[in-house]
Amino acid sequence: MTTVGIRGTFFDFVDDPWRHVGNEQAAARFHQDGLMIVTDGVIKAFGSYDKISAAHPGVQITHIKDRIIVPGFIDGHIHLPQTRVLGAYGEQLLPWLQMWIYPEELKYKDRNYAREGVKRFLDALLASGTTTCQAFTSSSPVSTEELFEEAARRNMRVIAGLTGIDRNAPADYVDTPENFYRDSKRLIAQYHNKGRNLYAITPRFAFGASPELLKACQRLKHEHPDCWVNTHISENPAECSGVLVEHPDCQDYLGVYEKFGLVGPKFSGGHGVYLSNNEFRRMSKQGAAVVFCPCSNLFLGSGLFRLGRATDPEHRVKMSFGTDMGGGNRFSMINVLDDAYKVGMCNNTLLDGSIDPVRKDLAEAERNKLSPYRGFWSITLGGAEGLYIDDKLGNFEPGKEADFVALDPNGGPAAQPWHQSLIADGAGPRTMDEAASMLFAVMMVGDDRCVDETWVMGKRLYKKG
Repeated sequence: MTTVGIRGTFFDFVDDPWRHVGNEQAAARFHQDGLMIVTDGVIKAFGSYDKISAAHPGVQITHIKDRIIVPGFIDGHIHLPQTRVLGAYGEQLLPWLQMWIYPEELKYKDRNYAREGVKRFLDALLASGTTTCQAFTSSSPVSTEELFEEAARRNMRVIAGLTGIDRNAPADYVDTPENFYRDSKRLIAQYHNKGRNLYAITPRFAFGASPELLKACQRLKHEHPDCWVNTHISENPAECSGVLVEHPDCQDYLGVYEKFGLVGPKFSGGHGVYLSNNEFRRMSKQGAAVVFCPCSNLFLGSGLFRLGRATDPEHRVKMSFGTDMGGGNRFSMINVLDDAYKVGMCNNTLLDGSIDPVRKDLAEAERNKLSPYRGFWSITLGGAEGLYIDDKLGNFEPGKEADFVALDPNGGPAAQPWHQSLIADGAGPRTMDEAASMLFAVMMVGDDRCVDETWVMGKRLYKKG
């Protein structure tokens, strides 16, 4: 066994900050001078340096100075084969798919192209501090195979699966439900729970899925109940209208997935911009998750996700955050927090009574405010809870996998160090509140330039410069 120690300033979470309105610090944990002991990639001990070092004499220690160490970021919704076309101009969701996305994803039938794309994709994730992702591949099994193989070589945790689509896409992109079922069975047997790979049954979206394809997904979930289900839901107005045309016997978008027994624990629906209150309540009751993708929702003009509604304590929905790259025009979860904050503030204004007194709901308005506690919880422990992998990662509890990011709070634009000196007099944070304030500046002013090092299972896989 190999045991190492990581010393530095640590910030992580033990609970959901939305459960501690007015006292969000109760959900967090801070060690100005902390020590993490890692044995074969798993956290063995964690706490203050003085206490933990005394109990583990002789351990080789790497001291990461002048950084804030946080758990590795979790991207709950991203598209591997869109790496090369992120930031494509001028269209909303459905024409954007036809113009830019399907032609690029078709290239991933070629193994050499897919292999290069996967390497660039994972390189970009690590450089952004993302250590875990739930990813869409393409309708070709080759892209799924290459993603799992390369992720295994890097020992990264990935949830992914063959994308199922048999309607409303080019003829050379769609596939039959029979082929989707057969190829998914093979891929599940080959990759699910092998190393850190996890498999998601992946109907792309209900607009592109016939009842026969969704029956194939239902059969796969019945035969492999420990697999995840990853899809899209209620992203764009034209898409939502189209879904009800394709599935006229369903009353709403969520009802399509419910009809085929796909909604429950380990179900993730990306976007959820136009989910009704009733759909949120049903997702909450069934333990399903929504993935908030603010960069994409803004870039494609889809709309404003109701963060305050999803976090209603009476009907709380499990939630992860995602880049949705390439609909989202960044790989960075820090940029996701930036846009999520702004979406939340717009929703806050819509609900504070200043526009329409009839819609006034001060409690929901407040829940839209994305503090640094709420933000960084959402891309670490909260993201893990939304994906049902919080038993494996998300914070620095002993027994969990040692994925973490060393953030440079002075990274980003040239003015950042001067701003941060307002908080900590040019030094590192001394208290939890100072650390949270510095992280908020990273979240709002910084970007992936603040990511100095990314570690996976106790090994450094990325170092800036």
